[in-house]
Amino acid sequence: MILQRGLIKLKGISVNITFPRSKSCVRIVEVGPRDGLQNEPMQVPTEIKIDLINRLSETGLKTIEVTSFVSPKWVPQMADNSKVFEGILKKPDISYPVLVPNLKGLEAAVKVGAKEIAVFLSASEGFSKKNINCTVEESLAAAKTVIATAKNQTLRVRGYVSCVVGCPYDGYVKPAAVSRVAECLLNYGCYELSLGDTIGVGSKNSIENMLHDVLQIISPDKLAIHCHDTYGQGLVNICTALDRGITVVDASVAGLGGCPYAKGATGNVATEDLVYMLHGCGVDTNVDLKKLVNVGRFISDFLKRPPLSKVNNAMFSKMQ
Repeated sequence: MILQRGLIKLKGISVNITFPRSKSCVRIVEVGPRDGLQNEPMQVPTEIKIDLINRLSETGLKTIEVTSFVSPKWVPQMADNSKVFEGILKKPDISYPVLVPNLKGLEAAVKVGAKEIAVFLSASEGFSKKNINCTVEESLAAAKTVIATAKNQTLRVRGYVSCVVGCPYDGYVKPAAVSRVAECLLNYGCYELSLGDTIGVGSKNSIENMLHDVLQIISPDKLAIHCHDTYGQGLVNICTALDRGITVVDASVAGLGGCPYAKGATGNVATEDLVYMLHGCGVDTNVDLKKLVNVGRFISDFLKRPPLSKVNNAMFSKMQ
């Protein structure tokens, strides 16, 4: 197979990315409306969330995570989940998944017409107990039931595995723990697994070590990478995953985000920065970067702060 290669430098680290020409395309999963906004201290009005998602739908993105059907007691920002999902303009060629933590959340998602859900588990015991108040083993049992119920209703199910290299409570997370949870979710029926560096502590080596273990049992076409950018290593870590054959990447417009159970963790890699990097490597994303920059500016202006995306800040002034 003919390969195309790109050598880029990120944070002083040279990274070779190899893409088969027949697969020189990366699908971006936009998680800003859910993962990005869930930790905002200021309540974002329903109409702003709807407007944000509708604007994202015009950029060329093919997967936009809309909201989560969790208890408003634990995540108040998502209390308007049904109104948001029902209010957005849904394009037939775009998937609009929602996060569900349990059967109650699944029931609510089905009620409003969701076609795809996501379930989330942690590879670390400490984060699992703090985040969803159960052990990893208990969370796997619960997820198995949710996934089976969803698939019986013809819903597609994506799985998130959080804390794949580090945990705010347990510290280092062994790759074997990640592989076990990922393999279980795949066997339960998830079509894709997103491996998340939830607190952004990963480095090129730690991501490589984790992926080396996971790829022994799961093919790269079943995996996605989800990197928070707390230590500025997000793009480097994404490149590491791309070089191992993973072609699905989660990102958050304007770098929105954080985690309510991981103090100090910043948002996901900014979608604008990811798109700019990929386009520079000759990789197709189907995304209009200028439109995306305007969307990032829209939500950042509402939040009354500049985007965390360097590309957005660099491009926006030139676009005026």
